[in-house]
Amino acid sequence: MINEDKKVNANSKNEQLEYFRSADSEDKELTTNQGVKLSEDEVSLTAGERGPTLMEDFHFREKMTHFDHERIPERVVHARGFSAHGEFELYESMKPYTKAKFLQNPNVKTPVFTRFSTVVGSRGSKDTPRDVRGFATKFYTEEGNFDLVANNFPIFFIQDGMKFPDVVHAIKPEPHNEMPQASGAHDTFWDWVSQNQESAHMVMWLMSDRAIPRSFRMMEGFGVHAFRFVNDEGKAHFVKFHWKPVLGTHSLVWDEAEKLGGKDPDFNRRDLWESINMGNYAEYELGVQILEEKDEFKFDFDILDSTKLWPEEDVPVRIIGKMTLNRNVDNVFAENEQVAFHVGNVVPGIDFTNDPLLQTRLFSYTDTQLLRLGGPNFHEIPINRPVCPFHNNQRDGFHRQTINKGQVSYRNNALAGNSPHTVDEKNGGFAHYQEKIEGRKIQSRSKSFEDHFSQAKLFWNSMSNAEKQHIIDGFSFEVGKVQYKPVQQKIVDMFGKVDHGLAAAIAQKLDVSVPPANIQSKVTKASPALSQENTPKLAETRKTAVIISDGFNGAEVKKVIENLQTAKVQVAILSDRLGSITADDNSTLKAKHTFLTDSSVAFDAVYIAGGTKADKMFEKKAKMFMQEAFDHFKPIAVSNEGEQWFKEKQLPSKTGVVINKQQPDDFSKQFIDAIAAHRFWDRSIS
Repeated sequence: MINEDKKVNANSKNEQLEYFRSADSEDKELTTNQGVKLSEDEVSLTAGERGPTLMEDFHFREKMTHFDHERIPERVVHARGFSAHGEFELYESMKPYTKAKFLQNPNVKTPVFTRFSTVVGSRGSKDTPRDVRGFATKFYTEEGNFDLVANNFPIFFIQDGMKFPDVVHAIKPEPHNEMPQASGAHDTFWDWVSQNQESAHMVMWLMSDRAIPRSFRMMEGFGVHAFRFVNDEGKAHFVKFHWKPVLGTHSLVWDEAEKLGGKDPDFNRRDLWESINMGNYAEYELGVQILEEKDEFKFDFDILDSTKLWPEEDVPVRIIGKMTLNRNVDNVFAENEQVAFHVGNVVPGIDFTNDPLLQTRLFSYTDTQLLRLGGPNFHEIPINRPVCPFHNNQRDGFHRQTINKGQVSYRNNALAGNSPHTVDEKNGGFAHYQEKIEGRKIQSRSKSFEDHFSQAKLFWNSMSNAEKQHIIDGFSFEVGKVQYKPVQQKIVDMFGKVDHGLAAAIAQKLDVSVPPANIQSKVTKASPALSQENTPKLAETRKTAVIISDGFNGAEVKKVIENLQTAKVQVAILSDRLGSITADDNSTLKAKHTFLTDSSVAFDAVYIAGGTKADKMFEKKAKMFMQEAFDHFKPIAVSNEGEQWFKEKQLPSKTGVVINKQQPDDFSKQFIDAIAAHRFWDRSIS
């Protein structure tokens, strides 16, 4: 265990976890859980060779009982997730705004654990559905654990947690037939949306590219709620938290996401796992939007409304630090499944606001962990333990691990000198921010929460033409799966209040009536920060398939690969078989991928170099690979036989297609620039 007087640093959590690790792959003697060495582990004890199994076989009973109880209830939402360890490094002190110690000293690195997740699907569902993504981070600070329980959207479906069971029930598989899995493309969800128009803004995000992220490493995170920073003088500011991926925010295309769900349902988790193992760590800068309390009512929306964002052009995001995820988990169950996040886990200097959705979440997280993890001691599970000491008079319960010595388990007491004792605020004790509250007990919401369409229109105005088309396609697919025609009409009418052109386009796809133009929102403002077209675009860590057959141009291909790797692009050699592929100069490259094991949806770009000994089947497979990459707007490079195959496919030489008409270095540079651009939306699909 960690020593109580030891200073917390970036390695503190790893050192703490080391106590609990077991290297089972080492040469160990097989024993029962009680330490009894075993001579047999594959045959149960029976009365004779063909007789019944005997109850006295204690090892069989122990082994089978443990197996029968291996599973715990999966999360109701966010069941499908994957995690990694890392560290957080502060760029500048936030002392003027908060007394939280981990936000004071740029020289201190704080250990963190982050879990990414989908929301709707079960634990065994795919990584790439159209869905919100969770982005939850546990900071193991010297003052206790701070959990930033974020999503990859800055807003939510509802304004009050009273509706949370309803939206989840509606979007989950329909109870009469348990379909569809991990999808909102069905009647009950869209029926709920049509009856709850506060969801309009969130649904716009859900139909956008943001709902199908390319990678956890290329996904923004948002704390959603307005929190408070409180400094040493007791002065408070409203704050919203942002994670900005260093690689930029990028997405899949819908057809690609659907195919990946079948070809590699672990696509996003595999990407994170492999990237960290290769040293391509996931990096995110932490940003904060800070508002003075006097500015609470200066906007045309309520800053405590979780269906609204604070436009970055009005409240700039201040970048204050960076998180680096640099170590994979050792055991998915022990860490990823047993980690317990809670929006109520805060430290001195961070406090809550009256956001009604936030307030209800403060109850729900503890409640769900009690069921999932078997009792009140889930904080003692290694992944959840703070790295600072903890002492209180809480005792007993399921899975208690602490052995508390002494006769006293209450306050106030004289027998133990009133230990453990409270700590005043000046010495680090948490003190709730004092806010004057007056009012009647009432079940009603402020009129400042009533505008449901202005920010939905702001989002629409901020999209590029390609992004707008993707939103129309998203609606057309999802609502097109609805069987009850009146619900389709209600959805089109509802989003006619956002934008008439949007509604008309959806109506045409669904064969329903177009709502009148005069009901659309009058908002003309845009927020460029909301468009992924304005995100950083880098070639680093992008996966490129290099397709070669025997007889490929060895000098050229090896030079291009060298240039790609210098630019930190991941290169995968793909052919019709695994193993060595021989070049025209008798050198070889080893193929670790084939047309059977991988397809273009697994890569960000493709370089088809060909080979003089490629047969007709190889040509056919290479052309199919090229066509699919082209249809998904990905960068393509072709040379030698690859150029001929490209011409035979009669694909237009639009942007993002690099044909080798120059020296390998220039060819490589053009291709690397195309890889960085990510997609080429102006390309015609043939």
